[in-house]
Amino acid sequence: MAALAGKVAVVTGAARGLGRAYALRLAKLGADVVIADLNLNAAARVGEELTAESVMAEVEALGRRSLGVEGDVRDPDAVKRLFAETLAAFGRIDILVNNAGVAVARGSGTLATETTPDGFDYLIDVNLKSVQLCCAAAAPAMKAQGSGVIVNISSQTGISLLEGGNLAVYGAAKAGVAYLTRTLAAELGPHGIRVNAIAPGIVETERLKRLDPSMGVGTPAQRQAIALRRFGRTDELANALEFLATDLSSYVTGQVISVCGGAVLHPS
Repeated sequence: MAALAGKVAVVTGAARGLGRAYALRLAKLGADVVIADLNLNAAARVGEELTAESVMAEVEALGRRSLGVEGDVRDPDAVKRLFAETLAAFGRIDILVNNAGVAVARGSGTLATETTPDGFDYLIDVNLKSVQLCCAAAAPAMKAQGSGVIVNISSQTGISLLEGGNLAVYGAAKAGVAYLTRTLAAELGPHGIRVNAIAPGIVETERLKRLDPSMGVGTPAQRQAIALRRFGRTDELANALEFLATDLSSYVTGQVISVCGGAVLHPS
């Protein structure tokens, strides 16, 4: 029997890249999956090829039910609508993957001293506020069930500095995700809800291939600094999610797992 048969998962930022990989892995494990994104056609914008007309259709081709919900997870009303529609369609929420995020704000520098006030607010809201909003919205249903799994997506940048302090506020927000994960684990553990985080290193997505080199992400020097001497694959991050979302990790909560090929080799 599939490990997640009968379960319902919500994955934010799931219309492309890592979020899509997470959603499809959960579907392969037996879960019905809600695809939440600001743009459900986001894959086309970065040239990512799907195996069906949408990620929802890809999930359904695996024999699972799926629902697509567009909305901005920085917006409390949009988040309430996301979980209301999920409960209306499926009646439960078993797994939440807070994957939505962005590393750069338009019109702002990427160093701490170059980040504009608007850029700061944007990066904190997308990467940290959204996680708190979604966890708070999912918690009542999970508490009522007496069970649930939340997996937040932090980042290598939230654990270890990029060269010269690049992506400073993004890293600060992702460090906040790691701390929030631990506090949620303490709060929700008595209700049977486990909360963990994955901290991905640099992953070869279609988006990464199209990044402006001036951003300083995915450079040859960064590749050489990784113990395994390569960037990650989306399926390797999905492997970590499979561990955290299933009973393989039934006694694991409040942890941040770095999946970075050895880019970070010191305790967090």
